[in-house]
Amino acid sequence: MSGIKFKNLNNEKLIQKREEGFKTLENIYSGSDPENVFSINGYVSFSSSEGFENPKLWVRESLNILDKNAENLFEDKNEFNPLCIEFGPYGVHFIDKILNAEVFFKDGQWYNEYLKTQIGELKLPDLDKNETWNMAKSVALEFVESGAKLPLFGLPTIASALNIAVNLYGENILTAMYLDPEKAKHDLETINNLLCTLHRWYIDNIPYEQLQPVISWERTQPHGYGQLCGCTNQLVSPQMYKEFLAPLDERLLSVYPNGGMIHLCGSHSQHIPVWREMKSVRALQLNDRAAEDLELYYKGLRNDQILYVMPCEGMSAKEAVKITGGHRLVIQRALDSPIKIKNKCNCKNC
Repeated sequence: MSGIKFKNLNNEKLIQKREEGFKTLENIYSGSDPENVFSINGYVSFSSSEGFENPKLWVRESLNILDKNAENLFEDKNEFNPLCIEFGPYGVHFIDKILNAEVFFKDGQWYNEYLKTQIGELKLPDLDKNETWNMAKSVALEFVESGAKLPLFGLPTIASALNIAVNLYGENILTAMYLDPEKAKHDLETINNLLCTLHRWYIDNIPYEQLQPVISWERTQPHGYGQLCGCTNQLVSPQMYKEFLAPLDERLLSVYPNGGMIHLCGSHSQHIPVWREMKSVRALQLNDRAAEDLELYYKGLRNDQILYVMPCEGMSAKEAVKITGGHRLVIQRALDSPIKIKNKCNCKNC
């Protein structure tokens, strides 16, 4: 596939405009504010199943689609429109499948059966012989081989140790964390070791300036940042998270040179004090119920921790700006019109 001719995917002007968007993001992460609230509303070619039979063909077809839709991107300096390609096999059950869980598709969604093995017996898979992982690798390598420099490459859902453990064992892993902690720790650490290994492979094989974690077109971060899914953290107490899970999440995000983001979509605010102390946590992404607690996150986190907000019924973009003044804030999806960021104030109440 090398040497393929693209009309736009190696256009230096478009690449420069993309990097200007990344520069704005870097400034936000560094503590500066743009003139207007920054929003991300990218364009993606995404597949969770269509590419299974011929992943390499899916990459080629996706790049051709992106090539045709690239010209009008990056026109609005207040809205970042990254062009992305993302292959998400098995959805949030990608790692479950790698760990030999039975994964199936029903009513438009992926599900998995719980493992029949006992907690404490989980073993790392042989990745060289793992069909699911080799399929994912083939997509990544085909993308690199294409030579397309403009699109970002979004990862499959690598998730987090607790997310995967709950997928594999249901409530039994939560019970084991209390009743049989050593066995629970064994499996959580085994999962986390696998997740770190996969992230390292992508870091080593995808160009630095194009690599993005999952949901690359809306949760886009500056270069060199990772991401994990913290959805299931709402199920555990602050003490349990601090003891069992925070060290694993810290280790996973630390695979990336700049740390990274935790995605949240439930009631997780009880963990704010722990996240505040974790050096690798540089951003929290708030969906749905989590977005409703924006004020708690804004006031409770460090000044260098950024908040990505997906507007929803319980938290509009305007309300998010009212709470934060636009500081440390990234809005996902397009804004109806630019929202000015208020001048910074030195008083202790802001």
